[in-house]
Amino acid sequence: MKKLFRSTTDKSLGGVCGGLAEYTNSDPTIWRLLFLALICAPFPMIFIYCLAWIIIPKK
Repeated sequence: MKKLFRSTTDKSLGGVCGGLAEYTNSDPTIWRLLFLALICAPFPMIFIYCLAWIIIPKK
């Protein structure tokens, strides 16, 4: 069973997008662009990113 971890090698800020990319076997740029696009949405995506940064453990 796969576990979700923050990336320690592929990170720009906290490693959340890199960890999601490793977990889903996708490109981390897609996750970063998705988070950037959703920052402008009415839902507070910055809060979710910070929460994921705190909750998801390092590898």
